[in-house]
Amino acid sequence: MYDLETRRHTLALLDQGLSQNAVSKQTGISRAAIRSWLVRIEPLEYARGRDCPRCGDTPRSPESPAAYSYLLGLYLGDGCISANKRGVYSLRIACADAWPGLIDACVEAVQIARPANKVCLVSSPGCQYVTCFSKHWPCLFPQHGPGKKHDRKIALAEWQQAIVDTHPWEFIRGLIHSDGCRITNWATRLVRGERRRYEYPRYFFTNLSADILKLYTDTLDRLGVEWKHTNGKNISVARRASVALMDAHVGPKY
Repeated sequence: MYDLETRRHTLALLDQGLSQNAVSKQTGISRAAIRSWLVRIEPLEYARGRDCPRCGDTPRSPESPAAYSYLLGLYLGDGCISANKRGVYSLRIACADAWPGLIDACVEAVQIARPANKVCLVSSPGCQYVTCFSKHWPCLFPQHGPGKKHDRKIALAEWQQAIVDTHPWEFIRGLIHSDGCRITNWATRLVRGERRRYEYPRYFFTNLSADILKLYTDTLDRLGVEWKHTNGKNISVARRASVALMDAHVGPKY
């Protein structure tokens, strides 16, 4: 008999996308035993979906809603979910190499969301893809669907909106960390007949999805942050008081 922790670890490897044969070779456990754990729930006392907060008869919110709110912003900005032939999904979030702190924060948020699953970095020119395999990513992100996000309707489920309402700044930070930035603008003006240059900080958020832009601006409205469209896909925050609010709760990428 294998103990519960061994069985739990074995099924977690399967959730990461490994085949039964690969898991058997890695753990030394027979494929027959692994197959029996997949279909015989009671002897195992562990269902593979039990640690998914959205599976089962009584769905609940994720264990750390603040971390989830941040991860939701990252996913809507620069994340994607895809399935393999075994029905396991991979979550990938692109993070620029220029911001190592952002990469670390993204890895932490993904690991909090799926603590039993391995989070890895896949290098690509100029960026790292924070990647994690699980059967339950569509449960946690029902916005998943075929095609690009800006080509389909994006709306939050009621439970997601409740989390964003409770942790709005984490959601805004995730969106800015994915598809936003804090920059220093400059302009000139006449002062006593002399043209002088002055600088001021500004936040930008850019996304091709009108639905995601609205989720961003609706949340800013609830937080009392003034914003404006600079074109159809850019949102600017430039008023001094609003920038100060963003600096206090979001800040530049790092």
